[in-house]
Amino acid sequence: MKLPHVAIVGATGAVGVEMLLCLEQRNFQLSELTLLASARSAGKTMKFRSEDVTVKELTHDSFAGIDIALFSAGGGISLEYGPSAAAAGAVVIDNSSAFRMDEGVPLVVPEINPEAAKNRPKGIIANPNCTTIISLMALAPLHEKFGLETVIASTYQAVSGSGAQGIVELEEQVKAIANGQDFESKVYPRQIAFNVIPQVDSFTENGYTKEEMKMLNEGRKILGHDTLKVSCTCVRVPVYRSHSVSLTAQFSKEPSVEEARAAYKGKPGVQVVDNPANNVFPVPLDTTGKDDCLVGRIRKSLVLEKALDLWVVGDQVRKGAALNAVQIAEIL
Repeated sequence: MKLPHVAIVGATGAVGVEMLLCLEQRNFQLSELTLLASARSAGKTMKFRSEDVTVKELTHDSFAGIDIALFSAGGGISLEYGPSAAAAGAVVIDNSSAFRMDEGVPLVVPEINPEAAKNRPKGIIANPNCTTIISLMALAPLHEKFGLETVIASTYQAVSGSGAQGIVELEEQVKAIANGQDFESKVYPRQIAFNVIPQVDSFTENGYTKEEMKMLNEGRKILGHDTLKVSCTCVRVPVYRSHSVSLTAQFSKEPSVEEARAAYKGKPGVQVVDNPANNVFPVPLDTTGKDDCLVGRIRKSLVLEKALDLWVVGDQVRKGAALNAVQIAEIL
């Protein structure tokens, strides 16, 4: 079998850089690598397997001979150039929200629904939202065992989810406050340093943000579960990297804590870290730069019947974006 020619669109961005790292660390077998970005970044070089690869300008003619195109440059770029890549014969794996709810585009988490990647009539596969991926890594094994019915979620999302500018704003505000200096918020609607902001993405007519609705809509599509009910509040917190999610999950069958912990045994990409008596539970620093999502604080709900409360943490740049895309490429 011929090794694929792989392209990364948006190669110089945070997720593009992480995709390149994942390809190298996972020893992804390829015949050639093409790095694509805006005209501003064209001509730069990036290291891959100790060799310099020159970044080329992204155009509609960039995809001749490309077998797999990993897109990480935002929804507008994906909508404009994704169809061109697919028309040239490449399988597009898109990290943006552009195609996620398109009926002709599979939405894939390799540990959960890898078979969906085989049915791609438009030549495009969508990567889910980062918070959806991290949450479902915790929920899917429980759904398989107990039958998931409803989810109540609160997220604690790191500033790197807003890109490099989110990190810069947090750092600048912390320094300004420490030195008694004035500052203004540009990335976020309110001060992020020493604060939390209950808004991620823009608000919709029903009072929920777009980010909050993604967990419902994408969760239903990935799990093939049209009656799944989800209520979510997404919160930005002053953490550099890795998202955390508090979940209350209600099931059709009565779950026990012991059975829930056992449901994760042998499941790739997720580990149970749960010994609160000894202060052992997942925190963002535990997952930063790591592949696996970590689950802890598993306990019976004191409010809902047939329900569990749990806590999951995962690196949203890695499993929530770059790694998931590379894993899809591995399926191909």
